[in-house]
Amino acid sequence: MSASISNVRPDPDQVLVDIARYVDAYPIDSQEALTTARNCLIDTLGCGLEALSYPACTKLMGPIVPGTVVPNGAKVPGTQFQLDPVLAAFNIGCMIRWLDFNDTWLAAEWGHPSDNLGGILAVADWLSRSRVAAGKSPLTMRAVLEGMIKAHEIQGVLAIENSFNRVGLDHVVLVKVASTAIVAKLLGLSFDEIINAVSLAWVDGQSLRTYRHAPNTGSRKSWAAGDATSRAVRLALMAQKGEMGYPSVLTAKTWGFYDVLFKGQPFKFQRPYGSYVMENVLFKISFPAEFHAQTAVECALKLHPLVKDRLDQIEKVIITTHESAIRIIDKKGPLNNPADRDHCIQYMAAIGMIFCRLTAADYEDTVASDPRIDTLRDKMSCVENARYSKEYHDPDKRSIANALQVFFKDGSKTDLVAVEYPIGHRRRRAEGIPQLEAKFRTNLARRFPAKQQQAILALALDQSRLENTPVNEFVDLFVI
Repeated sequence: MSASISNVRPDPDQVLVDIARYVDAYPIDSQEALTTARNCLIDTLGCGLEALSYPACTKLMGPIVPGTVVPNGAKVPGTQFQLDPVLAAFNIGCMIRWLDFNDTWLAAEWGHPSDNLGGILAVADWLSRSRVAAGKSPLTMRAVLEGMIKAHEIQGVLAIENSFNRVGLDHVVLVKVASTAIVAKLLGLSFDEIINAVSLAWVDGQSLRTYRHAPNTGSRKSWAAGDATSRAVRLALMAQKGEMGYPSVLTAKTWGFYDVLFKGQPFKFQRPYGSYVMENVLFKISFPAEFHAQTAVECALKLHPLVKDRLDQIEKVIITTHESAIRIIDKKGPLNNPADRDHCIQYMAAIGMIFCRLTAADYEDTVASDPRIDTLRDKMSCVENARYSKEYHDPDKRSIANALQVFFKDGSKTDLVAVEYPIGHRRRRAEGIPQLEAKFRTNLARRFPAKQQQAILALALDQSRLENTPVNEFVDLFVI
């Protein structure tokens, strides 16, 4: 005879409580985090503006019913769309992630914490316009920056010790959880309501990583985060209306997240929530490439002058890398689309060696049809360096090391060219931020006339002024 199951509703799981307590009450007083959040904001929006040049992205954007404009709705930067906050979050999240050029966090799990900006900015803008219409004060961009810091922290701290990819789940589950928590706070939910909202995110259906890996790699990986952050807005709005939560969503025996989706293992935590993730986030400054390959492409550009006239003399290329890169982007065989190519370390390195560049356009069919690329790819192989793998996880180093060496048919070879920290790393901020700002200027010029570019720059590069600017006024600067 089976034992009866208790129907006494348990206290909320500690993971839910810790997230809600952090979101509800933790003060952000790190100037480094706030400055980095401002840099992250402009870089993330710039990535979205560049994506608007790609019809594959823009075909997914806009209202469900053409011509719909939502009064006091959130505006989508770089467009004329004004939408409800759920759909606006998808639009912004989709354009942010499309070109794989926004920030990155690498640990046991990977991801792109600025994906959360889709939900944060959409809700903050909608709330601000609604408040102004009602004669109330709007939110300021300080609230957006603080929301970004906390979303980064939730997603990143959960990722440090917990590998969702190893159980086949996509990292956008963490976008959904983090965005839900921050949006709930922006909406003014109570501590208990934030717990309810976050529980809804965990109990929700979670994405498989199928669309990121051979033989199914495809464009869903470019809009999956937009989908997650928009879903987060929807769930937070439901919690605002009083929708109940599920307190043991993670720990419930048989039916909880741990037993169903995490092989029965509870989450592990290296550190409490603070501002560590934003301070250490990785910016993609030079290349729109899966981040595990960033330093490999830097190496490839250094090798370009040594190999550009000897491509037909190359016998083999050894890529010395870390375990995560081998697991994700070490890819042989045909590459079927841009999403396939920007997750292939051999393709990205080959582009760098042949052309001394790597841009979003280099993933398109027109470039990929160059036969030299696949010929060079076939000569490449990846090997793991145990030190690289260890220091990848070291919280004081967080390296993303790669090294390339070319061997020629005549027995000669290049020196081993190694780069352990990409230009977007915290250790290279002084070198990287001027280039990040230059990247933003380039992306503004893709979309706006000179006067509008200058107005955006004058505000976006002024920390104090930006923090005190109403959200709706900031977003209005990006209306085309």
